Amino acid sequence: MKRETIAYQADVPLAGTLILPDATEPVAGVILFPDIFGYGEHVLERAEKMADLGYAALAADLHGGQQALDVEPAMAELERFYAEPDRPRLRGDAALEALSSHPAVDGTRIAAIGFCYGGRLALEMARRGAPLAAVVGFHSSLVSSYPQDQNQIRGKILACIGSEDPGVPVKERAAFEAEMRAAGVDWQLHLYGGVYHTFTNWRADSWGRPDFARYDATADRRSWEAMQSLLQETLASH
Repeated sequence: MKRETIAYQADVPLAGTLILPDATEPVAGVILFPDIFGYGEHVLERAEKMADLGYAALAADLHGGQQALDVEPAMAELERFYAEPDRPRLRGDAALEALSSHPAVDGTRIAAIGFCYGGRLALEMARRGAPLAAVVGFHSSLVSSYPQDQNQIRGKILACIGSEDPGVPVKERAAFEAEMRAAGVDWQLHLYGGVYHTFTNWRADSWGRPDFARYDATADRRSWEAMQSLLQETLASH
């Protein structure tokens, strides 16, 4: 396994970590978008697991310079992203270009996954027609800033959501289902009973907000297995 820092440019300079498996030929790539707190241990751990599966894994930078933000600046940036959705989309597109153009990566076989806000960003990239074979959102918002662009989705979609997640209420899930049906894409919505927000991140239990965010080992394992199945289906070598 090899690790390298990849610098790329959007509206701000960005720098992600690319983790490559041991391979002699270009391999399929996966972008991993972190939650709104940004680049940190959780997304790096997941990138390492992805490389173990044989993919080139880019842990993407949301904020510039691999910053991991504290709560207040993270929430302020979240509001900015909601108000100006083209800004994070440009950063996602830049990550996609950086990964696709790397010589160790087969740029025709790329997927994106994301956690919390990062999952929303991955889904938004799909809605805007990014050349992604698959997109997976873990405990991510399903609301779109680009509802008019649903027909541009080119890949397969998987959303993994906790049934008790206050951030993704029943009404939002129903709207997402209607959107996916209207778009005519290949989509899945996995709902994990009794599970809350941020269920893939064991650090969530230390936040002291069990009514909102809780780690759930079973949902974590099941959703990761569902993701693996979709990536095997969509990123197999030609």
